[in-house]
Amino acid sequence: MRHRGRVKPSKSQSLIGFIGGFIFVLIGLFVVIPIFGPFGVFWTLIAVLIAGINGYNAFSDRGTAFWEVEFEQDKRLPDNEDFDQKLRKLESLKKDGLLNEDEYQQKRTEILKEKW
Repeated sequence: MRHRGRVKPSKSQSLIGFIGGFIFVLIGLFVVIPIFGPFGVFWTLIAVLIAGINGYNAFSDRGTAFWEVEFEQDKRLPDNEDFDQKLRKLESLKKDGLLNEDEYQQKRTEILKEKW
């Protein structure tokens, strides 16, 4: 079964990104736009975007995920409850006389192999 997880940066990392982005906005407004014109506008817009996203992550509980992780659950590892139930059922079958010792040991070994 495939699962997806979203990862966002920590509050402190986002705060640093916000402060850095804000500094670059100021540099863009007062240095880069007057000297380089259209490139300065582009610079400042990118800096506003960086500061905005990092500010949203730093000051909001929701935040914006920067990465998306996809992983697959290992099917060899059953749920612990399911594993326990199988062993208890097997023990019950042995106690009731429905399985002999060899059958019990063989099936127990199979269940333990599924776990690991």
